[in-house]
Amino acid sequence: MSVDTQTIGLIAGNGKFPVMFARAARDQKIRVVAAAIRGDTTLLLRPFVQRMKWFKVGELEKLFDYFQHEKISKIIMAGQVNPKNLFDPRLRLDEASQKLMAALEDRKADTIFRAVADQLDRRGLELMDSTILLEKYLPPQGTLTRRGPTTAELDDITFGRHIAKAMGGLDVGQTVVVKDKAIVAIEAMEGTDRCILRGSRIARQGAVVVKMSKPKQDQRFDVPVIGPRTIAAMVRGQAECLAIEAGKTLIIDRPACVRVADKNGLCIVGC
Repeated sequence: MSVDTQTIGLIAGNGKFPVMFARAARDQKIRVVAAAIRGDTTLLLRPFVQRMKWFKVGELEKLFDYFQHEKISKIIMAGQVNPKNLFDPRLRLDEASQKLMAALEDRKADTIFRAVADQLDRRGLELMDSTILLEKYLPPQGTLTRRGPTTAELDDITFGRHIAKAMGGLDVGQTVVVKDKAIVAIEAMEGTDRCILRGSRIARQGAVVVKMSKPKQDQRFDVPVIGPRTIAAMVRGQAECLAIEAGKTLIIDRPACVRVADKNGLCIVGC
């Protein structure tokens, strides 16, 4: 998909998602001005952006001023902020952050992200769909690995989809770990990989991991993402099947994910 702009601002969280976006933008000759988050953003992003400035969590006013000074009108938010940074006792919020947090009815992910999106909008900064330019990384329906799901795994996938959608509707998390139609773990703020490891310790082996988008997923933020670290967590926990929502889940480095999954007899399926 092409974008009707020559420059995009990028709020870059952790992981490879920001790098994927920046590379895709570069391929379309789009300049990227990045706001990097200390303690989260990878240095690997730097070669793919035209400008990169570092911010601490809680420096919203400086971040807004940065994009306005750079004459940015469109923003992408990619990657998450480590919960440890959000709950660091040394965290200091600027005035804009304090007002935003004080006005929240709760501190669920969507509540916070929508509040940030509203603040961006008030300053003339449009928060865009975070999967724009990345459609090729959204997998189709069907099996992505050599091995397809067994009958028992398909039953767990069907069961897990309903649970994952229900949890997503409550903005709790997008991932559930299932074993024999029993829920052994539900993702909270710790993220997918730690949820897998936590659930795998209970299931011991043969767990099915189901990751779905939220029923009313806002594509501007918190879209489902899996990557090599997800598969590594499954291998470590002896989980055997990963079901993701086709067309709505970003896969980081799909060849590496499939290669490791195939090597270890895992199944990845888009459903």
